[in-house]
Amino acid sequence: MNRHINKVAVVGSGIMGSGIACHFANIGVEVLLLDIVPRELTDKEAARGLTLKDKGVRNRLVNDALTKALKSKPSPIYHKSFAKRIQTGNLEDDIARVSEADWIIEVVVERLDIKKQVFEKLEAHRTPGTLITSNTSGIPIGFMSEGRSEDFQQHFCGTHFFNPPRYLKLFEVIPGPKTKKDVLDFLISYGEKFLGKTSVLAKDTPAFIGNRIGIFSIMSLFHTIKDLGMTIEEVDKLTGPVIGRPKSATFRTVDVVGLDTLVHVANGIGANCPKDERHELFQLPDYIDKMVKESWLGSKTGQGFYKKVRKEDGSSQILSLDLEKMEYRSQQKAKFATLELTKSIDNVIDRFPVLTGGKDKAGEFYRKSFGALFAYVSFRIPEITDALFKIDDAMKAGFGWEHGPFQIWDAIGLDKGLELVEASGQTVAPWIHEMKEAGISSFYTVKDGATYYYDIPEKGFVKVPGQDGFIILDNIRKSNEVFKNSGVVVEDLGDGILNVEFRSKMNTIGGDVLAGLNKAVDMAEKDFQGLVVGNQGPNFSVGANIGMIFMMAAEQEYDELAMATKYFQDTMMRMRYSSIPVISAPHGMTLGGGCELSMHADKVVAASETYIGLVEFGVGVIPGGGGSKEMALRASDHFRKDDVELNTLREYFLTVATAKVSTSAYEAFDLGILQKGKDVVVVNKDRQIATAKAYAKLLAESGYTKPVPRGDVKVLGKQALGMFLVGTDSMEAGRYISDHDKKIANKLAYVMAGGDLSEASYVSEQYLLDLEREAFLSLCTERKTLERIQHMLKTGKPLRN
Repeated sequence: MNRHINKVAVVGSGIMGSGIACHFANIGVEVLLLDIVPRELTDKEAARGLTLKDKGVRNRLVNDALTKALKSKPSPIYHKSFAKRIQTGNLEDDIARVSEADWIIEVVVERLDIKKQVFEKLEAHRTPGTLITSNTSGIPIGFMSEGRSEDFQQHFCGTHFFNPPRYLKLFEVIPGPKTKKDVLDFLISYGEKFLGKTSVLAKDTPAFIGNRIGIFSIMSLFHTIKDLGMTIEEVDKLTGPVIGRPKSATFRTVDVVGLDTLVHVANGIGANCPKDERHELFQLPDYIDKMVKESWLGSKTGQGFYKKVRKEDGSSQILSLDLEKMEYRSQQKAKFATLELTKSIDNVIDRFPVLTGGKDKAGEFYRKSFGALFAYVSFRIPEITDALFKIDDAMKAGFGWEHGPFQIWDAIGLDKGLELVEASGQTVAPWIHEMKEAGISSFYTVKDGATYYYDIPEKGFVKVPGQDGFIILDNIRKSNEVFKNSGVVVEDLGDGILNVEFRSKMNTIGGDVLAGLNKAVDMAEKDFQGLVVGNQGPNFSVGANIGMIFMMAAEQEYDELAMATKYFQDTMMRMRYSSIPVISAPHGMTLGGGCELSMHADKVVAASETYIGLVEFGVGVIPGGGGSKEMALRASDHFRKDDVELNTLREYFLTVATAKVSTSAYEAFDLGILQKGKDVVVVNKDRQIATAKAYAKLLAESGYTKPVPRGDVKVLGKQALGMFLVGTDSMEAGRYISDHDKKIANKLAYVMAGGDLSEASYVSEQYLLDLEREAFLSLCTERKTLERIQHMLKTGKPLRN
């Protein structure tokens, strides 16, 4: 059956329901969001003379929930206009409309009796053959469909989104007793291709895969912290970015999610998994019991493991919970010698042998934690899944881990991992020993650019399914490398397309990266058909290497700085005016120079989660790698007959002057950074490089011709410059901007106006680049600019001076 999802009905509009509705709207699907009818009027409704029969009252719960979701930060929706794709209703007046849906998703309260009542009502209106799923996080799928028709049960299963649905990639699909295979196959495929998820087929076991392992990991830490006499700050320091986990680490994450939510899932596992060999770990420590009784549940109650308070001077302070005294105190900075040893190790996966070998409390913590984790995941196969890669996928996509348990074990080494397990007082499942005895010492291997995993029944390596639509750079880097320096690796993607991958710290753009870009263009022009600029790190690029700029400016090496700036500009222009198509594939943070590079590509294939913008004002300069020029050019291209051209130019000016950064790729179109009709967005980041390659190949085979440099950029001269200068004077007088802000804005105004030309004129790109470079260099001589750059280097935050 060739299924298409044009309309989805989401039943239940709470945090999860509204979030799921928004994400379907994100991908262009029409959504019907339903909830119950309120049982009584609010005081405001009563005062207005409304009754429970009024439509606005009857839809109050669903409308209020959706409004709250749309106002939340981070936003659940890519672009505010996408909310128009969601219609609301209630389960009495509008339930018949579920007959129009291609997929019905139940997201009501986690009570089996209520879910069964909802399914009974839905079946009366559901069209046979329609997909119907539950977003339950733990109720057995088989129980929910009892008593329903054969068609209902064949098309019913669990589809567990993780919260927030837009941002967390895990999509667990859990079959019911009678779910048809083609239904499961469709949902797995749809989750990956359209929803941008990592789809994982799970077994119908308590908490499925992600929460079973994730909650175990957290509960294990809850006990370990007491055993080792550690503070919550110490544990959060050790379980955050240093090991590839989110900044919120462990205890800040629990505060955000809610301690009650975690306890609910842990209690469910404890009650329903009596044969779990670590069953005792799911019993709550005394301090957790006390926190629950005191309603110290985290952000939702104003205090949890951390508490935000106001000091006498009006400023805020974050306090930490002392688990011994159960009192809040000032935070204590955590510092470990073991962590110092990893500062020079950029790749997270390479840190684990060092961390587990530490001689201090951190090393002991890691040995104990990973030993327990390795033992636990070994016993979950085949209980919760038959394939070990699904556990790794679930933890990466659902809990934000950069590497899953078996990948970490591979990094440490099989034998070393077994030592950690033994030292922690645990054992591993028999299949681990069988694997070792067969001479196999890793859980994964790479062959011909594809990842293979150790399959227990096969007693050998099997290809991880679903890779055909992906290009995994980690898998091809060594075998397909055609050039490398300290800043980039250039890989042959096949079919005549090269990829240049940034490998600098945080993918900053410095001399080696620029040299690598030029080398990649040279090679592509000579022997290939096209070039992709893309990587699969956390972020595309945080911009130019401002440390290098600071050193040159501080040493007053202005000639060298001028040469470096021109080299940056020339490289960006080479991206545009090469004889082969250049495709940029931005994702995550794409700031400053990373944004400029994308703006000069022939086409941008952006991941939906791309936060892109020209942010140079934050370090006291204007965009100096062609960004200022490009915004003036794009404003010129949008001038229309009888338009007020100054208004168009002002919009582009403000985008740069206010350092606007999109909160999704779709917002970048509004900012003029991405271009409608030219640039495209992909929801699944894993498919981004493959998609970019396809576009490069298409352009090359469609008769790509080297573009002609522009000499027709219309600039407005003194007319625009005067408007901008009056505006910055007013902003400074109103104390909205500082004197240095004004100076930077005026420099940008001079460039985007094309200088102080007496009338509107047509100029070349190079003319604007020369103005841009001169303004950039002059700002680099300013003391306040150097202060801003230095502050950014030290703190990662902008300085207003």
